[in-house]
Amino acid sequence: MRPQTDIEQALTLHGDAVWRACALHVRVTADAQDIYQDTFLRYALADDQSFTDEEHRKAWLLRVALNKCKDFNKAAARKCDPLDDLAAIKPTQDLLVKPGSVAFEVIDAFSRMTDPPKTPAYLALCEGYTAPEISQIVDAPVNTVYSWISRGRALLKEALS
Repeated sequence: MRPQTDIEQALTLHGDAVWRACALHVRVTADAQDIYQDTFLRYALADDQSFTDEEHRKAWLLRVALNKCKDFNKAAARKCDPLDDLAAIKPTQDLLVKPGSVAFEVIDAFSRMTDPPKTPAYLALCEGYTAPEISQIVDAPVNTVYSWISRGRALLKEALS
């Protein structure tokens, strides 16, 4: 297991980025919190994993979080819920993001987007990664990542206009 100081440093430096990724990819705040905790638990237990620098560690944490979000969404898609329960789910249940605000509209636009453009667009627009860096994170060709980012921007522009 990693030392406590290492885990605290990762939480301090990259916790916000991991939280944003979880919140944008999972519709219920409690589920996003679970995935956030699972991501850092995996980090704590992955003491054999070494990182070249902080960007490498951040990319690893984001990749783990996004994979956990995908797994969660696949499992949720297979589960049959009554329609009354589904109607109660909002795109975001974060009390700090009020309906009608710009932040709410952006989160709502991201939540309606499908993946692959969702993840590469998020990494480029919100986290500031370049297309070559994203191609390594999502294991896709660079030109494909450029297309996904362009498509994601177009979808966001359409949703926000």
